[in-house]
Amino acid sequence: MPVTRVLVANRGEIAVRVIRACQGLGLQTVLAASQADLDSLGASLADRTVCIGPASATQSYLDARLLVQAALSTGCDALHPGYGFLAESAQLAQLCADHGVIFVGPKPEQIAQMGNKIQARKLAAELGLPTLSGSTRVETADEAVAVARQVGLPLMIKAAAGGGGRGMKIVKSEVQMAEMFVAASNEARAAFGDGTLYLERYIANARHVEVQVLADQHGQVIHMGERDCSLQRRHQKLVEEAPAPHLGSPLREAICAAAVQLARGFGYENAGTVEFIVDQDSQTFYFLEMNTRIQVEHPVTEMVTGMDLVQEQLRIARGEPLRFSQEQVSIRGHAIECRINAEKVRQDFRPSPGRIDRWEPPAGPHIRLDSHCQAGYAVPIFYDSMIGKLIVYGFDREEARIRMSRALSQFRVEGVDTTIELQRFLIDHPRFVSGEVNTVMVEQVLPELLGH
Repeated sequence: MPVTRVLVANRGEIAVRVIRACQGLGLQTVLAASQADLDSLGASLADRTVCIGPASATQSYLDARLLVQAALSTGCDALHPGYGFLAESAQLAQLCADHGVIFVGPKPEQIAQMGNKIQARKLAAELGLPTLSGSTRVETADEAVAVARQVGLPLMIKAAAGGGGRGMKIVKSEVQMAEMFVAASNEARAAFGDGTLYLERYIANARHVEVQVLADQHGQVIHMGERDCSLQRRHQKLVEEAPAPHLGSPLREAICAAAVQLARGFGYENAGTVEFIVDQDSQTFYFLEMNTRIQVEHPVTEMVTGMDLVQEQLRIARGEPLRFSQEQVSIRGHAIECRINAEKVRQDFRPSPGRIDRWEPPAGPHIRLDSHCQAGYAVPIFYDSMIGKLIVYGFDREEARIRMSRALSQFRVEGVDTTIELQRFLIDHPRFVSGEVNTVMVEQVLPELLGH
């Protein structure tokens, strides 16, 4: 199917990223922007910008009908949802299909299958992937206690419609269950409009490893290697790297094969990420979830493979077969990404909106910055606090780590508080240097930075 004009249904750095990928393929772009983003960098780069509503995300970026209407009224034959907002909305994908607009992503039913984590776990198990012991839907705290007595503690309470770390609570004793259960349900209902919960066995010494997959409309599925996303705070990723350090070849190959097995097993199309938890004590892995969109951390995969994943998304969406086989995917060197957020780290990471008075990013060989910011830009209060992603490449992990540390030290931002100091602290920490990281490392070492 021909694609000549793409509606970019997102904002911030991912909007800029998608626009530039489209330009590389000779495609016209229309940016769907709220009133708060009409003067954004994305708006200046796109061929045209259309206002889709006020600053409030619920009245703009989260209104599927407005987005499809914007695509139709501007003559777009495709819509790219980026990540976040409605990127994993089966409703948006279905509305696109109903109105003849190509959705740059998987089919609506595939989004729905993976969007409910309980259903996703069930499908993964049916396809032979290892899953953590736990439960299906749990209605009450008493039911959760019964599961805990059967499976054992600690357990993780998780939202069935979850994402972004919302609706997740660790329970280490039965007396905590009632309070944690109510808190997780309320958080999930507020974030997703669905308070449904389930339980999984919690692994203390765990790493978060994910695999990038690409699947075309002709049944071909390949992986682009794995990423380590273990450095997290409150289940929100801070640092990502590719390939995952200290992952032996047999385990690495098994994880990547499992990701392909899942995607192929239910006929997935387009780019996706299959996420796993790795138990470092037993050297085993388990399926967590699949994200049916491009990931925030996709640049580290691009750096080590030389591929433009957003352009591959667009090619797949217009019906082209994959341009390369699994054997042609080569992983070279090492890449690290740090998410730069406008936050007050020493005030419990409170958002720091405001005008950026100074913006001097690092530069040099193998340094990439994905951002929509510049001096004079006003960071709005309405959206996510991420203002950029700093990505570096090195011949090996230590070269990449040193390059990242130096790049962070050269990054000058004034007018808003940022997480740059925190990122450099993490990159230089002995535990990160050694590669002995896990999903609780940030919480464990943060007091060293804060002086607690």
